[in-house]
Parts: sequence; structure tokens; C-alpha cells
Amino acid sequence: IEDVSHGACRVRLAYHPKHLRPGGTLSGPSMMTLADFALYVAVLSVVGRVELAVTTNLSINFLQKPEKADLIAECRLLKAGKRLCVGEVTIHSDKHETPVAHVTGTYSVPPR
Repeated sequence: IEDVSHGACRVRLAYHPKHLRPGGTLSGPSMMTLADFALYVAVLSVVGRVELAVTTNLSINFLQKPEKADLIAECRLLKAGKRLCVGEVTIHSDKHETPVAHVTGTYSVPPR
């Protein structure tokens, strides 16, 4: 976690060869994990420590092949309701600002 503000965050996935798929690209599951984690951090920045907040939807568009470098996810919540939080995540390589993936997701927040 590099930065957190109300309803937003910036998180990093450190490059490691274990994240590579055949052909030398960083794997989709690695990028989805990063995006889901970023959404979780952003949700908790609004609702507080609610461990039972869970992903109900996660959709990713892969835009281009990422470089073999750290990945940065920048997340912002579009809606922070009592029961649902909706957000978007843009993922880019540490070396370039050009997005490699765009993610939207929804979290369910249990009653408090």
C-alpha cells in the first residue's frame, strides 16, 4: 500500500518471475488479485475495519501486455453506499503511465 485517502488508494505488486505466464507476460490472475486488493483497501478507507466486506463482482479489461516490472493499481470508489461499494481500478506498469488493465468491481458490506 503506497497511499490511501477516503475512497481511494494506490497499491503496488512487486515484480517477481512467479507472476509470469508463458510468453513472458504478467498473468491475469496476478493483476486481478492486485485490483481486488486495491478495491478492498479503498472500501475499508470508507467503511472502516469490516473484514467481512466481500467482492460480489470483478470485471477486468486487459488493454496491453505489461512489462516485466512492478504493477501499480490506482483505485477510486464511484459509490460508497451502506450495503454496496462500487469502484474502478486502473493498472499500469511502474515504468509507464499507460494503462495495461481497467477493472470495475463491487463489494458487499455487511450490516454494522
